[in-house]
Amino acid sequence: MKIAVYQFNSIVGDLEFNTNKLVNAIKEAQENKADLFVCPELCICGYSPEDLLFRKDFPSRLKKCIDQLLLTKNLIILLPTPHYEKSKIFNSVYVIYNGDIIKRYDKQILPNYEIFDDQRYFTPGSSTCIFNWNSLRIGVLICEDIWAKKPINKIQQLGADLVCVVNASPFEKDKYEKRIQVVTKRATEANLPILYVNCVGGQDDVVYDGASFMTNQEGAICYQSHSFKEKLDYIDFNADFNAKIHTNYNSITTYPPYEERIYTALVISIKDYVYKNGFKGVVLGLSGGIDSALTLALAYDALGSENITAIMMPSNYTSEISLEDAQQMVNNLEIKNYHIIRIDGLLNNFKNSLSHMFSLLPNRKNDVTYENLQARIRGTLLMAISNKCGYLLLTTSNKSETATGYTTLYGDMAGGFAPLKDVLKTTVYALSKWRNSQQNIIPERIIERAPSAELRENQTDQDFLPAYDTLDVIIEYLTEDNLSTEDIIKTGLNKNDVLKIGKLLKLNEYKRKQSAIGPKITRRAFTKDWRYPVTSGYEL
Repeated sequence: MKIAVYQFNSIVGDLEFNTNKLVNAIKEAQENKADLFVCPELCICGYSPEDLLFRKDFPSRLKKCIDQLLLTKNLIILLPTPHYEKSKIFNSVYVIYNGDIIKRYDKQILPNYEIFDDQRYFTPGSSTCIFNWNSLRIGVLICEDIWAKKPINKIQQLGADLVCVVNASPFEKDKYEKRIQVVTKRATEANLPILYVNCVGGQDDVVYDGASFMTNQEGAICYQSHSFKEKLDYIDFNADFNAKIHTNYNSITTYPPYEERIYTALVISIKDYVYKNGFKGVVLGLSGGIDSALTLALAYDALGSENITAIMMPSNYTSEISLEDAQQMVNNLEIKNYHIIRIDGLLNNFKNSLSHMFSLLPNRKNDVTYENLQARIRGTLLMAISNKCGYLLLTTSNKSETATGYTTLYGDMAGGFAPLKDVLKTTVYALSKWRNSQQNIIPERIIERAPSAELRENQTDQDFLPAYDTLDVIIEYLTEDNLSTEDIIKTGLNKNDVLKIGKLLKLNEYKRKQSAIGPKITRRAFTKDWRYPVTSGYEL
């Protein structure tokens, strides 16, 4: 059997676009004399369609697209699609051959954790699906089904020779290794080869990394597709030779190491968010600091220099070093649309307009009002530029800042997409160093100097926060491991630091609820899998 594996980058909700891409890929598979065509979970509508599934016109539009694919002859197609049956919706795979749906499989295990809401939309299936091709018997599973024993055990009991698993498995920094571990375990337990087909591309706050693969029944990886690339591969499968598999196109690749995989995920998330939402390019504010420098590098790798507008907005507190380093990086990347807009005059105008009223207020202490005002002036200017040129404004705040509230609502949080939203500050440094190891584009001084918001004299981040090596460990304990501050203190971390960060995490939930979306790369991002109440008396 010759299997065509389509690692597909769909656009959620664009049924016609996705169908046209499927039709073209199927034609190519036919030209290459494939016998079976396999593509990722729900690829005809994209994953996850969320409440689009509840629209009254969705089933009829979906049927028109499926009817197009039913015209295919002499090729078995595994088509993952929603299936409507009276008041129920199933997450299904149609087995299509010569104009007929010869089998249907419904996803049995519906995830309802982290970012997944399958139980909100779908009814679980209960039956096992096996179809025949010549002397081969092939079973079908969908994503979460392979993480449990029962579904594949049923397939094994019915005498299958191969299991095809269609997936929409999101990227996390260590998710690939977990997939391999689970699938190879299932393969050896069931004594069955498994083909694991995953989708690829950015979708709102999720990135799919592709990296489809196949194991033989001994758990050996026999096929490995590229990560973060749309790809149509072919596998020659022969069950008579102990399910040893070879590929016609040398499609055995290496999954990228830690920093490279995260960096690439962030790049594809920017690229797909911009293009799938119809933006012409991006605009971002530079500060001469490492967060905006890394964001600029990511945008450059995603979109190219011609689609970027970079703005530097210095005040009296902006150092010459920051101006020089921002200019150097812009030169390194050949960013033509780079502009400097001073905000001193605007800041003074605001101060003058507010001075009389502020003098009448009971609280006249020297607080952060004017620091935040600088950030909000910059945010206003950047949004105006975004409106004028139709570019998406990228925010540059990282996860360490977002967790602790070391960021200004309606200021540096302004914008439509936050590439570093789930990237801790220590990881920002690691990614910057990795990018420079490929090509030295971020000035070394940006990486080496102490980080500062430069909103007052001689300011550094550590005036307010613990050292980032300590801070990020505390944040991981609080967010990913759900530990209490009491338990974290027992690990040996400084009590005052832990209590302070726990308090800040709770107090700044209102900011996070209003923040731009950004790509998830960790086990617990401030996205759909972080659902804490804003108003809460619970002490972390």
